[in-house]
Amino acid sequence: MAEITGAQGGGVAELPRAKMDSKLLVPELNEAEAMGAETARFEELLLQASKELQQAQTSRPESTQIQPQPGFCIKTKSSQGKVFINICHSPSIPPPADVTEDELLQMLEEDQAGFRIPMSLGEPHAELDAKGQGCTAYDIAVNSDFYRRMQNSEFLRELLITIAREGLEDKYSLQLDPEWRLLKNRAFLGSISQQNIRSQQRPRIQELGNLYTADSLRPKEGPERPHLNLWLEAPDLLLAEIDLPKLDGAVGLSLEIGENRLVMGDPQQLYHLDAYIPLRISSDESKAAFHRKRRQLMVAMPLLSVPS
Repeated sequence: MAEITGAQGGGVAELPRAKMDSKLLVPELNEAEAMGAETARFEELLLQASKELQQAQTSRPESTQIQPQPGFCIKTKSSQGKVFINICHSPSIPPPADVTEDELLQMLEEDQAGFRIPMSLGEPHAELDAKGQGCTAYDIAVNSDFYRRMQNSEFLRELLITIAREGLEDKYSLQLDPEWRLLKNRAFLGSISQQNIRSQQRPRIQELGNLYTADSLRPKEGPERPHLNLWLEAPDLLLAEIDLPKLDGAVGLSLEIGENRLVMGDPQQLYHLDAYIPLRISSDESKAAFHRKRRQLMVAMPLLSVPS
């Protein structure tokens, strides 16, 4: 069992390699019988997703180049100096889920982590500001239709800027000043470079919420079963996101990964997850990290074999 420790001052806490408990390797007979048709259906979904991913990798390149269009620019700063963020757009970026502002506000108030704004975060580039002083600029591209919708909503604009800033902080280990200013007379600073984006979205696997887990045999009272989302990032790599909105950090969080089992718990007994995964996982090579801002446990599980 791997003890999960939080990182001081960072957004993501790296975890030790996940270890396996020998008792997790072979489910008990009555558990295997309980999986039934639901497990078979999940295996079929995994097989289909794996084949789609393999076909996509052989039929088209892993990435494609886009030229984002300028939108607006905000000014902030980091410990290294002034920072400008060019918010751009492109029809090639996938749009976020189509929800109303009221629905989105309710999701945020309930601390749900299910809403995402797909965006492409460009590399930093050195520029000169209006006074001829050195600064750093970043280009962030979102879907064009979403950008046009955002222009008429101050709420969506504030949300996008917040998520974009967090994305830059996570990707480039920045600490941006919480204060920022919208530039009124210029849509971007410097030049907007082309960006490489994923050619095809990874095939998502159906969430495990309605599939068999050992948790389904537990009484309803007690620790909550967290929301679990799985997808194949590559034919030999399975990724998982576990939403833990009630936790502020990873201290004491435990994770056990067997060849086909994922078990997670916390010292406060707020959550318990015991999920059967009908794939052979390399437990020794599995890694996990706790994302403090999203309050998510992210797990990368290399596969020993994939259905073919």
